[in-house]
Amino acid sequence: MTMNTQLTLDQLRSMNLYGMANAYEAATMLPVHEQPAADTLLGQLVDAEQRFRKEQSTKRYLLQSKIRYPAILEQVHCNAARNLTRDQLLSLADCNFIGRGENILITGATGCGKSYLACALGRQACSLGYRTLYFGMNRFLERIAQTKLDGTFVRVLNQIERTHLIILDDFGLQPLDATTRIALLQILEDRYGKQAVMITSQLPVAQWHDVIGEPTIADGIMDRLVGNAHRLELKGESMRRRKLDKIV
Repeated sequence: MTMNTQLTLDQLRSMNLYGMANAYEAATMLPVHEQPAADTLLGQLVDAEQRFRKEQSTKRYLLQSKIRYPAILEQVHCNAARNLTRDQLLSLADCNFIGRGENILITGATGCGKSYLACALGRQACSLGYRTLYFGMNRFLERIAQTKLDGTFVRVLNQIERTHLIILDDFGLQPLDATTRIALLQILEDRYGKQAVMITSQLPVAQWHDVIGEPTIADGIMDRLVGNAHRLELKGESMRRRKLDKIV
């Protein structure tokens, strides 16, 4: 490696152009007769920097999202028995529902793959540049209660408002208290028609009103959740049980 080459690499890295630097270093290691022409090399460096930044952004969004499972859409089983078609999944895979402010409600019996599907869609959103936050519903209840105690409630609501996709997993395992009802209504009001919410639940959507409690607030929450939602009602045997049977 020549002095000029090393100087160029150092300058690229000092400007945080790590994708370009790595690609340029790889190009200089090729035999002279295989090295690309200047115009071709420039295009390759720009492409490499763009890919590098996208990969770093995806890693950052995934880390911040706290998504529960390392799920990917390619491993989601689609068949008639699950009441989930490949076309349904593909229609959501571009994550345009987020930009349109549309929600996704995933229901089904325990173990049927609701959380896995939600996490796969959440990871896809991160890879496409959408900020995402995942909450198990119990953790969400704890988080709201804690913010009320330490005075960070408004700050947390503002953080959630800036997030493109919110995932609430296992909704309905326990009734909502007054504080959480108000918080959920505020979150949905802030996001309505602008950003997306994804909810998974063992309970059919028709039973959510009772879980929320207080009829007036429940009406407001359900109106903002269901009006523009994609509803996926998973069926079939437990995916967890099927995996255990294979192991045994």
